[in-house]
Amino acid sequence: MKKESILPTELQIQIQEAIKSAGGWLGFDRFMELALYTPGLGYYANASRKFGLMPQSGSDFATAPELSPHFGRALANQVRQALEATGTHEVWEFGAGSGALAEQLLSVLGDAVGSYTIVDLSGSLRERQQQRLQAFAHKLRWVSSLPEKIHGVVVGNEVLDAMPIKLLARVNSLWFERGVAIHEGGLMHADIATNLRPPIEVVGRHDYLTEIHPQAEGFMRSLGDRLERGAAFFLDYGFPEHEYFHAQRSMGTVMCHRSHQSDADALADVGEKDITAHVNFTGIAVAGQEAGLQVLGYAGQGRFLLNCGLLDQMENVSLAERSMLQKLINEHEMGELFKVIGFAADNPNNPWNGWQALGFSQGDRSHTL
Repeated sequence: MKKESILPTELQIQIQEAIKSAGGWLGFDRFMELALYTPGLGYYANASRKFGLMPQSGSDFATAPELSPHFGRALANQVRQALEATGTHEVWEFGAGSGALAEQLLSVLGDAVGSYTIVDLSGSLRERQQQRLQAFAHKLRWVSSLPEKIHGVVVGNEVLDAMPIKLLARVNSLWFERGVAIHEGGLMHADIATNLRPPIEVVGRHDYLTEIHPQAEGFMRSLGDRLERGAAFFLDYGFPEHEYFHAQRSMGTVMCHRSHQSDADALADVGEKDITAHVNFTGIAVAGQEAGLQVLGYAGQGRFLLNCGLLDQMENVSLAERSMLQKLINEHEMGELFKVIGFAADNPNNPWNGWQALGFSQGDRSHTL
């Protein structure tokens, strides 16, 4: 078996100790959690730049709010409608990144938002968000966990893809859970037999690597238990279940991002690059429904943003700005790869009243989940 990396850093030493404590094998979900979120050392917890348009800035990738402020301005139209429809005045953002989306939403929504709560585990990102959002300090607060009850509108842009996943490998027609072990001072992938399976059968007998998402689905159940009145919108890259576990998608979707380049080697340069996996939106929808949420809609990001008025914002923008907006909506770029799923609280105390979410007014693909 191949040695994947040397372990010279404090983070990598901690991962090595965790593997030893676990008996010599660590599930990929636990490895991913340590690699991304170990306090002060993990990728999202350390001081590296992360978000930006160009690698010269020291950043690793750009999310939609960094590409154009019009992204948040369009999303704000949906958030405003949801606040009005649910009779709430608070916005909750999960994984606020650079703070760009919060800045855009708060600038547009004005008095419609009484308070804006950011849920972020990263102390370094929290500091940057606080600096960027000083003008809105009177409305802002930061928390690291969910309260017992939420009344308001929840947003999460590229947050589900960063939640730790389990890797499943079918080898010679047998299923294994793929984790991480130590070999000659480095990290290597190692498989153990498992009863875990993808949620639907993968056609064929060929070797196959994929992911399941118990943490993201558990997050949705927790959110559903706490969202008493309001709505939630998540934007991310991914597929419905029948596409996610297609027979031809045999190499999985785990991907790493660093200096605006991508690779599939999660065991190299641990803590220095992002690790993500595509979202199974069917699993997210089912988990939300199991917790009492009503699916408002599911659509490609391009269609969602156009429904929310992005086209109206393109009339008086520069050629450079128009180019960035096209990246958000073009099918061969973010417009189709990224999807949006929406939920509304639906419980006996606050039953869903059947309002039509603006972003899904055309092109709703909920029937494909």
